Amino acid sequence: MSVVGSRWSRSSWLLLSATLALSACAGQAPQMPVASGPAALLPAGAQAGAGSYGHTGGNVLLLAPLSGPYAGIGQALANAARLAFPASGGVRLDVRDTGGTAGGAVAAAQAGIAAGDGVIIGPLTSAETQAVAPVAKQAGVNMLPFTNDGTVAAPGVWPLGITPTQQVARVVQAAAAGGHTQLAALLSDDDFGHHLASALAAAAAKQGEPAPQIIYYQPGFAGVNSAVEQISDFAERGQGLMDEIKAAREEGTAAGRAKAAALSHQPVPPPSFNALFIGATDAATLAEMANFLPYYDVNPPQVQFLGPTLWSGLAPQMASQTVFIGALYAAPDPASAQAFDAKYQSVYGAPPPAIADVAFDAAAIARVAAGRGGYTSTVLTNPAGFDGADGLVVLNPDGTVSRGLAVFAVAPGQPVMNAPAPSSLSQPVN
Repeated sequence: MSVVGSRWSRSSWLLLSATLALSACAGQAPQMPVASGPAALLPAGAQAGAGSYGHTGGNVLLLAPLSGPYAGIGQALANAARLAFPASGGVRLDVRDTGGTAGGAVAAAQAGIAAGDGVIIGPLTSAETQAVAPVAKQAGVNMLPFTNDGTVAAPGVWPLGITPTQQVARVVQAAAAGGHTQLAALLSDDDFGHHLASALAAAAAKQGEPAPQIIYYQPGFAGVNSAVEQISDFAERGQGLMDEIKAAREEGTAAGRAKAAALSHQPVPPPSFNALFIGATDAATLAEMANFLPYYDVNPPQVQFLGPTLWSGLAPQMASQTVFIGALYAAPDPASAQAFDAKYQSVYGAPPPAIADVAFDAAAIARVAAGRGGYTSTVLTNPAGFDGADGLVVLNPDGTVSRGLAVFAVAPGQPVMNAPAPSSLSQPVN
């Protein structure tokens, strides 16, 4: 196991993942002429096939919120995307402001398409993507939006944010490899939690296991306590033992007291699951769960704890809670993004925010596609995919995106790599 550092902060993730409207940590794309980044796996001779959807020429249209509440994010997206393009010659990047609204995104898309742009990268949010998709489809233009809302995926629309399905599928796969196949989950009762629930159900079905038991928690001490108690089924698991201890004490004899003492050292039977996905994404809720899980006898190694990619920014804090040592989550290997990080720092004088990665990826994919036959579905969905600064990414014909994520374990100090990112995706993990 190798020690790794976290690439993402909780603050950047919370803004982008709370409602699945914005991309959180997105994957990277092909070899870039400027940033010495990832290599395109598309064969040099690949060309657009007859009847392939999408344009074969034109500039690359970037839709970003350069004004409005997300203007800071929009500027970072534009900065990152520009690193994919040389200073002179060839295809250009056409950057247009969406204002962070669906209407603004539609207007910007229409203007770019009218100007002859051949592919769209962006926009940022799910709502903007849903508004722009019909416009792009009517014009025969493919899209690489930045959202992590996998529900917007469709032929010609590939959301590049790391979706709940992608992160859940990878970490569940890793847990199953360790013999932990019986799933349960504690999830927040919001859009993100419900998307995770759907992903967990799909992952369990893929493993041939029953649908996981899922309990949604309300924020706060009482809500978390109730949810953990419910999913632990402690009353049923431990009631028989508690009754025996009580009966022995009520005998009022030395033998009874000795029996009660002996019984009190017997372990409570394990819960009905051996893998528990915890969807909490804030330190306060995780600290509360770290108290309640042992109290209700839900502990490793009988139960393997799993969590979302957002844990990459929380792992050092989680490591202070002994119960979370060894908990797993899936995320890109931060070592893969070092070239992009260094170039962004060099050009702009500051480290890139996590959200900048997705624009770098999308622009790089578009740049490579432009030189390999155009922005068509044939070129973009080559099964070999693109090896990016956040690992391997494959665009599937149906609009879903498969990713090669690594798996990390919470450990004292910094998380350690439990399983490396795959170098190929023979079976898509969307």
